[in-house]
Amino acid sequence: MYIREIELVNFRNYRKLKLDFAKDYNLIYGRNAQGKTNILEAIFLCSAGRSHRTSKDNELIRFNEEGYYVNLTVERRDGEKNIEILYKRNEKKRIKINGVSISRNGQLMGQLNTVLFSPEDLSLVKGGPAERRRFLDIAISQIKPSYFYDLQQYSKILTQRNALLKEIGSRSSGSEKLKDTLEIWNENLAETGSRIILERSIYLSELSKKAYGWHNLLTGQKEKIEVIYCPSIDISKCNGVNEIKAKFLEYLNDEIEKEIRSGMTMYGPQRDDVELKINGKSVKMYASQGQQRTAALTLKLSETELLKEIIGEYPVLLLDDVFSELDAFRKDYILASLENMQTFITSTENHLLLNTLKNSSVNKNVKTYMVENGTVSEEKM
Repeated sequence: MYIREIELVNFRNYRKLKLDFAKDYNLIYGRNAQGKTNILEAIFLCSAGRSHRTSKDNELIRFNEEGYYVNLTVERRDGEKNIEILYKRNEKKRIKINGVSISRNGQLMGQLNTVLFSPEDLSLVKGGPAERRRFLDIAISQIKPSYFYDLQQYSKILTQRNALLKEIGSRSSGSEKLKDTLEIWNENLAETGSRIILERSIYLSELSKKAYGWHNLLTGQKEKIEVIYCPSIDISKCNGVNEIKAKFLEYLNDEIEKEIRSGMTMYGPQRDDVELKINGKSVKMYASQGQQRTAALTLKLSETELLKEIIGEYPVLLLDDVFSELDAFRKDYILASLENMQTFITSTENHLLLNTLKNSSVNKNVKTYMVENGTVSEEKM
């Protein structure tokens, strides 16, 4: 798949912008804070329904304007898809696919598949479990919209169950009757949560295989990476979703008194984590900055390969200010490996990007754009 064109109106620092793109490489360069990343952000918005930089749509609106509009056309193996997103302050965001309004964000999932890698993705390695869960959730939701709906449903059930736990814990009388109602919440939580856990387990098992190969090549066969799923409940002996559900319920029932005292649910997908190891050692604890960056890049590149296997075509790859941190070997290897994948690369140093492409084995269609203060001009190669 590839993005043919995009139109922005009052999005971030762009008043009006319309661009058409190359099917292979699109190099976007300029000084910092000129608007390079905003283009990638708009593309990601059309893929995930939200920005990768903020959860607040108001922050995406150009200063002193009342709303933003994004219109993107993507060519897929199964035909053309047009995605429109319109947002006005204090109103619900409106999304259309091929001119038809959708009622749920989940209907957007899988229409445009993207993989984004930016300097902030070091948090995949250095950050807390929530960052790694978010990576998982975005990746799997693009493949299975049903997973996205399960996440939404699980969040609602979890909020209600936690509220009930707090109410039970705060009561001096009548708590036993309330405690009896926990059974139905436990059932609902385990029903939905077990499906999430299973999908995460399957996805990470396949991702780990891809990561092993990518990391081995990126490090000149010097490092072996492991990607390990660490759910909050022990599913090592579980076969299938029903056994995971039974194990989940066992944890909930056994720890009910502890949860009432704490006022929160202590087990489930909201407590999961992913552990990364290089040569048997924790990447978060023992790896250098360079090793951590390469590990994060490995995860993203592995995601592209896994998406290709599952959906039958490569996603669009968004590399935001990443190449300046890589040595010549890694730059050349990555570019040579991105065959048949539309790639967007932002940088402050255009000549380095062009030299890398010229010196690599890549012989593809390339477009170059210079960004300055919200104005984009295409440059001839």
